[in-house]
Amino acid sequence: MANEQTRRIGDLVREGERSFSFEFMPPKDEAGEAQLWQAISELEPYRPTFVSVTYGAGGSTRDTTVRVTGRIAAETSMTPMAHLTCVGHTRDELDGILDAYAAAGVHNIMALRGDPAEGPRAEWTPTTGGLTYAQELVEMASARGEFSIGVAAFPEGHPSADSLDHDADVLVAKARAGAEFAVTQMFFRAEDYFGLVERVRSRGVDLPILPGIMPILNLANIRRQGELIGTDVPAEVVERISAHDGDAAAMRAEGIAIAAELCEELLAGGAPGLHFYTLNRSKATREIFAALNMTV
Repeated sequence: MANEQTRRIGDLVREGERSFSFEFMPPKDEAGEAQLWQAISELEPYRPTFVSVTYGAGGSTRDTTVRVTGRIAAETSMTPMAHLTCVGHTRDELDGILDAYAAAGVHNIMALRGDPAEGPRAEWTPTTGGLTYAQELVEMASARGEFSIGVAAFPEGHPSADSLDHDADVLVAKARAGAEFAVTQMFFRAEDYFGLVERVRSRGVDLPILPGIMPILNLANIRRQGELIGTDVPAEVVERISAHDGDAAAMRAEGIAIAAELCEELLAGGAPGLHFYTLNRSKATREIFAALNMTV
């Protein structure tokens, strides 16, 4: 079933109903492709507000990201959002990628500075002839008039930010440049999210900020990823999961329960929705929906 190509995520998020969205990664091989489309087919019945497809470090998955988002637009009922980063691209190349997205029926993008190929904590070096900040990419895409633009937000601050206030200033600047909504990195304390929202609101900006949810299914992996992106795994969370050490099923169940509790707290506090990092698998997300008593 072909998707309506005119659906702007910025409008959908502001329409008043809670937004629920899923994030996928470009597959690396045929097995990954099959796993991705299985997850997409299993999550489509939940009627997400949108789904997003990430963009590899250094622009390494450009063609696959364009292809996958185009196929979602053409073959499913879901509204796709494609990620686009400044890393490794000149301004002309970025314009060409935006042309390719539009031609594929993708009119929603997540505009990111992006991480260097060496990782998010590596020193940032702009591409010659390219852009330095996500704000510039927002301005560039917004000037075309055909894209609804999302940006990244960091409840605990971007690793390179001088302070939480400076980080909020950056997000506000992206909103004023044309961003219509934001999606946060994963986090595990609701107060970190609400603190970010308050900092943005205090600057006179009502940008909808969707909290990003990543259930802890493997404590070591989450800690490693958290260290890279500046996300702390609270001691109480570690304690709850570690209490089941040696019982993989029980540890997984506790991780799902913790994620569901966070979702409940966020929604009760006024979050406009939830954005789930799926890692191209649907089971954990479906388990959280079940814990929240949300069914297909």
